Amino acid sequence: QVQLAESGGGLVQPGGSLRLSCAASGIIFSMNAMGWYRQAPGKERELVATISSLGSTNYADSVKGRFTISRDNAKNTVYLQMNNLKPEDAAVYYCNAMVTTELTWTRGPEIYEFWGQGTQVTVSS
Repeated sequence: QVQLAESGGGLVQPGGSLRLSCAASGIIFSMNAMGWYRQAPGKERELVATISSLGSTNYADSVKGRFTISRDNAKNTVYLQMNNLKPEDAAVYYCNAMVTTELTWTRGPEIYEFWGQGTQVTVSS
């Protein structure tokens, strides 16, 4: 079983910054792609940013130039640095990870998707 522990959410004024962290623990052979999603009240969950195992990144157009996703493979952790926060950024942010839990000779890697419980980000003056 793999668990994702999120932290770093909170209340910030417009233009402020927050740094979210997500640490994976459990039976992990290797970490593959990781990412952050968010869901605001009354809206569907949307992708914020992703990062591959080799470090290539993708961002939603709404956060390009303001958010930065990074990872520390030694700690099985992904980060989201959020700068110049806007009211429309307010949402519950969820960590996502594709995890190889086992490498077998007969079937190859066993890869599963995991989600964190979410951390609240509030942007208000």
